[in-house]
Amino acid sequence: MAEAAHGEQSTIHRCSTFIDESRVLMILITGATGTIGGALARRLTADGVPFRALVRREGVTIPGAEVVVGDLDDPATLPEAFVGVSQLFLNTPGPYPDEEPVIAQQLAAIDAAVAAGVEHVVKVSAVGARAGGPMPFGTHAKIEAYLADSGLAGTVLRPNTVMQNLVRGITIFTPDGDLFEAFGGKIAHVDARDVADCAFAVLTGSAPRGGAHDLTGPGALTAAELAAALSAALDREIGLVQPDLDELEPILVGQGMPESYVKHFVELARLVTAGALAEVTTAVTDLTGNSPRSIEAFIAEHRDQLRGVPAKSFWA
Repeated sequence: MAEAAHGEQSTIHRCSTFIDESRVLMILITGATGTIGGALARRLTADGVPFRALVRREGVTIPGAEVVVGDLDDPATLPEAFVGVSQLFLNTPGPYPDEEPVIAQQLAAIDAAVAAGVEHVVKVSAVGARAGGPMPFGTHAKIEAYLADSGLAGTVLRPNTVMQNLVRGITIFTPDGDLFEAFGGKIAHVDARDVADCAFAVLTGSAPRGGAHDLTGPGALTAAELAAALSAALDREIGLVQPDLDELEPILVGQGMPESYVKHFVELARLVTAGALAEVTTAVTDLTGNSPRSIEAFIAEHRDQLRGVPAKSFWA
């Protein structure tokens, strides 16, 4: 019921959204085949907003998009893709297991935007981004700083952990189907579709440009509370495996996680255990006019997929 109500609210808001066409012009999306970028592409298509999608390979089709081929790892391929672009949605996968490719890719996109005279960049970052922090916090902080120094107008969206990780094989389940969670603190999970709706609002002018926005769901859950929510929805007990932080590194190394990444992951776990992802904000509502989806609504919507856990992951 909560999800249906949200859907009705979204429809009403979408139909009444004011799109300032003089500000929209051509939007270029990176990551249009990903979780957040894909949701944004679908929203733009549904509302008839023209956009261009940057893809690496020929033959990729994205409904509603003008598809252009270019590679963020090869800056020479980017100028043609940026011709006539007024706004850039910047989002790339990672960083895993190394941050340098992600930094190079996003800096190349910012440089191409500057050269093309792009007016505005919406960058997807992460809650907790800060200089000197572990991946992804430190990674996104470096890119945010580069964007701020570029002279471009920028809006930074910092989502918390996205709920879609539960069904994408990123959240770790043991072979017995128990939740493996290294983070001891609460996490204010956010639905990737709400992140996309925030980007849509800013890109189309129904929300103001500028600033950095921490995007969360309506509540924060401990790992035990998440396991309980999964158990209730799936009608079976989802256990919780939660090692002490001092035990975490050898477990992850033993399961094949690269040692260079493990050190970042353990530090990230310490920060999250201390509350780095626990704060609940009103940013989704502030930007879109709609309440964010809850983790309970997401689990109910994806019940059939979640019944198939454990998903394939490095653990298996």
